[in-house]
Amino acid sequence: MVDLMNLEEQVDREFTAARRRARIRRLRAKLRRKPGVRTLLSFEEQRRSLRAYGGICRGRTTVEISRIVGSAGKHDYFDEGFMPLRSLSRERWKRIDRAFRLGHELPPVTLYKLGRLYFVTDGHHRVSVARFHGAEWIDAEVTEFRSPGDRSDPPAREFHADFVT
Repeated sequence: MVDLMNLEEQVDREFTAARRRARIRRLRAKLRRKPGVRTLLSFEEQRRSLRAYGGICRGRTTVEISRIVGSAGKHDYFDEGFMPLRSLSRERWKRIDRAFRLGHELPPVTLYKLGRLYFVTDGHHRVSVARFHGAEWIDAEVTEFRSPGDRSDPPAREFHADFVT
């Protein structure tokens, strides 16, 4: 006889597995003598270093999850693989995992875009659960920031005086 696990047991085990992944990743980093805990990139630090400006709303789109590498505000709550580093948000993670498993439509995450990379402003747990389950894409509302060297910047307009005085 096969013992089937109920949904609550499943989401509890999955949260435990996600935390285990984060601990194993941290242990591997220590064994390889990589300094510090490998957390998400901080949007503010990246924005300042690139001197990014703007904040142009690009609207709703689908984003490749592997390009989401950081956070605007909670970069130290998740490891570089978006697995939870703390148990503080256990119930929120499990609630989203439960909805994911039941096939409920989740709201889009909110992201900032810097170059080709994305940073979460809202939806950290949705990204974490999606990554845990191996999803490749996620719906998102995107706001884009640009740096002075961005090739995607439109060329500056030149002003020509076409009048005679």
